[in-house]
Amino acid sequence: MKRLFNCILLLLAVSTLQAGEIVVKPGESLHNALRKAREWRRTNAPQCEGGITIVIKAGRYYMSEPLFIRPEDSGTAATPLLLKGEEGTVICGDPKQPRKQIWPEEGMERIVSFDKEACTITIPRHDSLLLAMPSMEMVVHQRWAIAILRVKDMRAHDDSIVVSFKEPESRLEFEHPWPQPVIGGERGNSSFLLRTAVQRDGIEQLVIVDGANHVGFEGITFENTCWNRPLHKGHVTLQGGFPLVDAYKLKEKEGLPWDEVLENQAWIERPVSAVAVRNAESVSFTGCRFQHLSATALDYESVNNGTIKGCTFEDIGGTAILAGSFAESPLEVHRPYTHLADKCSGLRIIGNTIHDATNEDWGAVAISCGYVKNTTIEGNTVSHVNYSGICIGWGWTPHYTGMENNHIINNKVSDYARQLYDAGGIYTLSNQPNSSISDNEISPPYPAPYATNHRGFCIYLDARTDGYTIENNKSGGRLIRRDEIGDNHPGPNLIFRQ
Repeated sequence: MKRLFNCILLLLAVSTLQAGEIVVKPGESLHNALRKAREWRRTNAPQCEGGITIVIKAGRYYMSEPLFIRPEDSGTAATPLLLKGEEGTVICGDPKQPRKQIWPEEGMERIVSFDKEACTITIPRHDSLLLAMPSMEMVVHQRWAIAILRVKDMRAHDDSIVVSFKEPESRLEFEHPWPQPVIGGERGNSSFLLRTAVQRDGIEQLVIVDGANHVGFEGITFENTCWNRPLHKGHVTLQGGFPLVDAYKLKEKEGLPWDEVLENQAWIERPVSAVAVRNAESVSFTGCRFQHLSATALDYESVNNGTIKGCTFEDIGGTAILAGSFAESPLEVHRPYTHLADKCSGLRIIGNTIHDATNEDWGAVAISCGYVKNTTIEGNTVSHVNYSGICIGWGWTPHYTGMENNHIINNKVSDYARQLYDAGGIYTLSNQPNSSISDNEISPPYPAPYATNHRGFCIYLDARTDGYTIENNKSGGRLIRRDEIGDNHPGPNLIFRQ
């Protein structure tokens, strides 16, 4: 009987101290703790009254699979589910998994040319590069994005090397018109880096919240995830770190009914994230830390009334905070959709600190929102990112899409556009009525060493931006003038107040 009792205790692996509270200690299972909370919900147990708190004691909790929070785990406004960490609580992957940043100590070189028909890139000849085959990959600088291309073959000529690439990235790289390598830009040709590919397979996701409502995370550190895509597929993006799954240029006749000069056709997929939230309502992260993550850190794909407050993001490979739909496949991204903004409304991204993001995918950003509405980005500090700082909007369209009432207020953005231009400290796209950019402090863009043009701005109103009131934004201690703001075919309903 005593042996049976001890076995039961071992199987539970979770301590329950009082009604509504479940305590997990290092070595115990987060999955089992969540299952216990779920069973309380299922049976309407008295412990649900007032909400359930899973207290995660200080220590490291290594994940071999993501913690999956389901609709059955949902709380209510009166009885939420809270996962609360002590100081030193870490949910993580394997810290021994190799990671690398793409910043080269020796610097990048300018490419010589690229051939869209042969699908090759020509670079200056260095015999040491020929000796490094196989398992090579090329990182290509492409104005507002990078491409990571697995090398298929390198053919030497007198003073150059012609490089070809594996599929699918070779097709995607050369069929889509933008972005591609730039030849003869204002500041020279695009640059490249050849390097030996490093094995990156490992856990990419730590937590997935799918269909669960009224869930909160507090005081937890998330760290050590991998980014496996470049190893198996390369990485060719449209913008903002979104990988292309298909893309080409309209050849017979440019233009479509909603855009007479449209030439791009592109289908994308969402980049992987360490923590993903989708199909959810009222999910919050408060005082959490995200660090040493190889791709996106936190993704609010489809969340209404979500809050990200007082969190810290550091050493992030991709985007720190991603939110809203970006018209991922099977949709084609350049159509003026009207149903997507409703999937991500009422977000509050408040008082977060983001430093050293985008260090593996330079084309990602610090805070990136696509089709969103009624969203407030306020009081955040952003620094040391390789493309834009805070981005909101998608679609490249003047038409009404449901994006509206979005506000970027009282943020501090510095040390951005470190590698890529066509960038802004604050960057917007498309028509967003009743929106505002106000009271922000934005430094001038970093003097990026490999940029092919000079298009870096404190505020960049890119393709068809409209509906914004812009006022009282400062750079270097003075107000930003209207003629200092970057424009790309803005709409007629912008209001600028000095």
